[in-house]
Amino acid sequence: MASLAQMTGSLHIHNFYIAKLKARQEQLFDSDPELAMLLDNVAAVLSEHAEVLADDIADMECDD
Repeated sequence: MASLAQMTGSLHIHNFYIAKLKARQEQLFDSDPELAMLLDNVAAVLSEHAEVLADDIADMECDD
């Protein structure tokens, strides 16, 4: 199992890429709506995984 520091780092990376994807999706919305929708879907999947990571981190912190 990953350490708390590794999981926290992974969560930060997820959040960084979620923000990048959403910003790019907004830029492409008018010019390429299909690509914008794809980026939105990828951001949604990463967001779901980030929520699971956040819950796992909270559980690990409670155990300590």
